[in-house]
Amino acid sequence: MNVILVSGKLAKGKTVALSHPQVMAMMAALLVFPLLLAMVFTYLLLFHAADIPHPYLQSLVLSAQRTEGAKNEVYLRENLNAMAVKLGQMQAHVLRLDSLGERLAKLTGIGKQEFNFGKQPGQGGAESSMPSRDLSMKEFNQQLDRLMKDLENRSDQLGLMEAMVAQQQAKKVALPTSRPVSVGWYSSNFGYRIDPFTGKRALHEGVDFMADVGTPIFAAGGGIVVYSDSYAGYGNMIEIDHGNGLISRYAHTSKIFTKVGDVVMKGQKIGLVGTTGRSTGPHLHFEVRFHGAPQNPEHYLHPG
Repeated sequence: MNVILVSGKLAKGKTVALSHPQVMAMMAALLVFPLLLAMVFTYLLLFHAADIPHPYLQSLVLSAQRTEGAKNEVYLRENLNAMAVKLGQMQAHVLRLDSLGERLAKLTGIGKQEFNFGKQPGQGGAESSMPSRDLSMKEFNQQLDRLMKDLENRSDQLGLMEAMVAQQQAKKVALPTSRPVSVGWYSSNFGYRIDPFTGKRALHEGVDFMADVGTPIFAAGGGIVVYSDSYAGYGNMIEIDHGNGLISRYAHTSKIFTKVGDVVMKGQKIGLVGTTGRSTGPHLHFEVRFHGAPQNPEHYLHPG
């Protein structure tokens, strides 16, 4: 490509020969130069527009700043609302855990001075030698989510523990471990003896408490009355089902204060000592049976 330069100072025109690569370089320069100018202008507009004392540019900067500030405020408000919901849920879980803890403390007999749920546990330690930093919003939300899951798991575990402890307490209350009479002594133990009526060796399937007629009889354990009437050989008899195949019997009573279907508690007055049925004198015949088989009541009245 030839370029002819014409000037008044020159006697004749000057010809400059350009190669193809030189022409391409010049065209590229002409294209890149406007782009560089646009980039420089954009940089000055974005980062130094606030320093340029031009009303229009300053109004653009203020408008952009307000828009960005409004977006940040909406973002923060949404995050604060979400965190407030999580905080409320965690407070509800903590209240439930406190309530569960107090009930468990009562069930297990732990005193308040030993395990106080209303007192904040002590924490401390030397300042870490490693550098510390502030949590980001994402890390903070992750910590909240993890804490929420931990609270839910602890609440479920404590609820299950409470149910198990309550079940154990109920079993303990139902077991016939309390003396059926507050006075009296054994006139006949459990096991083989000489029958007072036949004179033969026979199994005595309970224990006899020597007591006067009218002495109160108490339920040895909680349960449901399944028999409350006269029974051959036993006279007036009360039978209480304590669950799991365990039954207690109270025989030869003079009076009965229960009926079939009644729910009785351990220590509740259920009758009076008498001498009804096959009896040689006033006493209480007390039996414990497991799935129908007679058990030695001593093993229940004096456990361990």
